[in-house]
Amino acid sequence: MDATLLSIILIVSIALAVFLGYKTKINTGFFCIVFAFIIGCFVMGLKPKALIGYWPVSTMFVILAVSLFYNVAAANGTLEKISRSLLYKCRRFPGILPYALFFVAVILSIMGAAYFTVLAFLAPITLMICEESKMDKLTGAVAINCGALAGGNFPTASLGVVFRGLMDTAYEGTEMTAVDTFSSSLIMCGLAILSSLIIITVFRFAVKANRNIGKGVAFEKPEKYNPIQKKTLTLILIMMAVVLIFPLLNLFIENEFIALVAGKLDVGLVAIVFAVIALLMKLAPQKEIIAKVPWNTILMIAGAGMLIAVAVEAGTIQMLSSWIGENVAVWLIPLAFSVIAAIMSFFSSTTGVVCPALFPLIPALAAAAGLNPVALFTCTVLGAQSSAISPFSSGGSLVLGSCGNEEERGKLFNRLLFVGVPVSVGICAIYNLVVSLIL
Repeated sequence: MDATLLSIILIVSIALAVFLGYKTKINTGFFCIVFAFIIGCFVMGLKPKALIGYWPVSTMFVILAVSLFYNVAAANGTLEKISRSLLYKCRRFPGILPYALFFVAVILSIMGAAYFTVLAFLAPITLMICEESKMDKLTGAVAINCGALAGGNFPTASLGVVFRGLMDTAYEGTEMTAVDTFSSSLIMCGLAILSSLIIITVFRFAVKANRNIGKGVAFEKPEKYNPIQKKTLTLILIMMAVVLIFPLLNLFIENEFIALVAGKLDVGLVAIVFAVIALLMKLAPQKEIIAKVPWNTILMIAGAGMLIAVAVEAGTIQMLSSWIGENVAVWLIPLAFSVIAAIMSFFSSTTGVVCPALFPLIPALAAAAGLNPVALFTCTVLGAQSSAISPFSSGGSLVLGSCGNEEERGKLFNRLLFVGVPVSVGICAIYNLVVSLIL
């Protein structure tokens, strides 16, 4: 079959998998696997074993391992206690409530709570605080959504480990030198926090409903950490120190021992070690932490990874890179990735669909256009995350699900769709354009 026609079929299959997943509510990854099987084995002539080999084992393992460990903190109430304690500290400064909510979400995400966990836990609390403090509900929703995403981009956090794996995968099969995923993820996290603060500030001061924010709000003092929660918090801090200290030292100090240890400290393997320690200490029931593993996300990412791998084998990714490089002005390429990612993320998952589809384009395109690949990776992630507040996406739907009644849910639905998304995507697009000029 002609290479161009095959690439078109693969592009259409990726789009169709996303559409079918959205329309049928069946995991998009399943459709991706079906298309990968049909196109890979019956059109391209791949052997079944070769196709199965495209299953992204390393990415799946890291997500599984990190989830197992941090699910301990979710199961025994440590994450809930952390968030309530941080909010209580801000009781004397009600005007900064949006920023307080944002940093609570950031800290929970950095400490390993999954995006869905942070939103599911904070959304009801946030809407309640908005009601009591006369704060605009859209502002509160944007604050926790941005915080959960920005903190999640940290190298050892739930989203960060996925993006690091996808960045590594993007360079597989190429002769180009891969980027340092640890430092790239740190840069991504820092830039995400800054862009989020800009977005939150716009909502905080541009919305009239926030003028009387903080009047009459009451915060209950949380109970002290129980012994199990203290041990869990200690384990979390130790694990973060173990996986962060040597890689950070390796960035600034040239030493063979430090470089050796930093190269051996895989976050997934370290997380398994600490998960076993937590189970031996009986900090949470094994059955419960396994049940909380985000299998839906894992299957979505793995399935999409298989189909993208088939597209790489067919030369589709290289063709798309060449087309963008030849038809889009170099300085507009980061903006294009930001907007395309935002549009895709409006209906689909950033980690399961958007980044697995766009990341493989970046290495070749960055090399051909003379752009910094880290800038393109960052623009793609931030662009995708800018529309995550959409009521059709995971973030917005979790917020809507926390609304008390149908009338309130309808009003918030319209504001998320017609105010939250356009403002966030617009600000992020401009921000990404500036970032691409700096990096």
